[in-house]
Amino acid sequence: MKARYQYRIYPTQGQQTKLAQLFGCCRVVWNDALALCKQSEKLPRNGDLQKVCITQAKQTEERKWLKDVSNIPLQQSIADLGVAFKNFFKSLSGKRQGPKVQPPRFKKKDNRQTARFRKGGFSLKSNKLYLAKIGNLKVKWSRPLPSEPSSVTVIKDRAERYFLSFVVEVEPIYSPAQSPSVGIDLGLKTFATLSTGEKVNSPDYRQSDRKIRRAQRRLSKRVKGSKRYQRMRLKIAKLKAKQRDTRKDFLHKLSTRVIHENQVVALENLNVSGMVKNRKLSRAISQAGWREFRVMCEAKANKFNREVQVISRWEPTSQCCSSCGYRWGKLDLSVREVVCLNCGALHDRDDNAAKNIELVGVGQTHDFKRIGRECKTPVGAVPVELSTRQEVGLRAI
Repeated sequence: MKARYQYRIYPTQGQQTKLAQLFGCCRVVWNDALALCKQSEKLPRNGDLQKVCITQAKQTEERKWLKDVSNIPLQQSIADLGVAFKNFFKSLSGKRQGPKVQPPRFKKKDNRQTARFRKGGFSLKSNKLYLAKIGNLKVKWSRPLPSEPSSVTVIKDRAERYFLSFVVEVEPIYSPAQSPSVGIDLGLKTFATLSTGEKVNSPDYRQSDRKIRRAQRRLSKRVKGSKRYQRMRLKIAKLKAKQRDTRKDFLHKLSTRVIHENQVVALENLNVSGMVKNRKLSRAISQAGWREFRVMCEAKANKFNREVQVISRWEPTSQCCSSCGYRWGKLDLSVREVVCLNCGALHDRDDNAAKNIELVGVGQTHDFKRIGRECKTPVGAVPVELSTRQEVGLRAI
């Protein structure tokens, strides 16, 4: 299986200039090819686009500076554009699963910049990486590469940090799990409630969020394009990068621990795109990273020979007792503890939901949407004591 290994690099001032030129050439080739595709009635082939946007463009006065950079990342820009159109058409026809893919868009100078090299455009020499027409780059090797990389992508984010992303082949790791299964109920303040009773709190983003919002208000008062505007934009990008790195580190550590300890991990298919429409909770839901956590768990499950089960979003995990299966109905979000009317068990709301997610995920309880619960208790079997007002009302009737 293939995996990506990312490392931080620290190019010199001269290498930063060459990388900026490379990013600009890749961006121009992408935009020229995309404009040509939009003007054509039929999508051109990659070979025709390379001939027009690279080979012939180098002979013109307006694009002669394309000769100053390596030809490999320019060809990869055309290839990436072809893959983007292919994914878009597959999404339209329904052959591609998941959310709908948008058509390719024009690249901007202020956004994240990338350039991809395949074999022949780069080489590893001792602790340094050589890129064609760039030179040897100083790499911060945080961990060794498991195998020879097939390609490398140079990345510059909006915070002006440089990274290298290698694509390598990795072998699956087979190791015994400590527990057969676990169910995870995701939330906001308590990010994950495990069926074992453990609760993992989410990192506190309030301080970084206040700094970002304050800086964005100051940015709105700057003249767009000025040096003060660019300095404030860079400051906001660094604050967002720090918040993003905090969330990514937390999700990586939690997903790795959960996958290592359990053979089967059961999650809930949450409608995140619908939840963010709530104006009061949209910011907190976006910062939580529920979807990113699920993607990490699924990727690491393939690597460590584990299984991730995603149950239906319509399964009433918070409406049923995890002990006897009695369904008491929908509860308000303010209700955090529930006493089952059938068996009398006291349940924490999130802990009960996590146990139900585990039961459905491992197949001990069937999906309610498809065939219904086996141990549903009828309403007539529930003992109910009438209050004084209810007795008076029945007598009046």
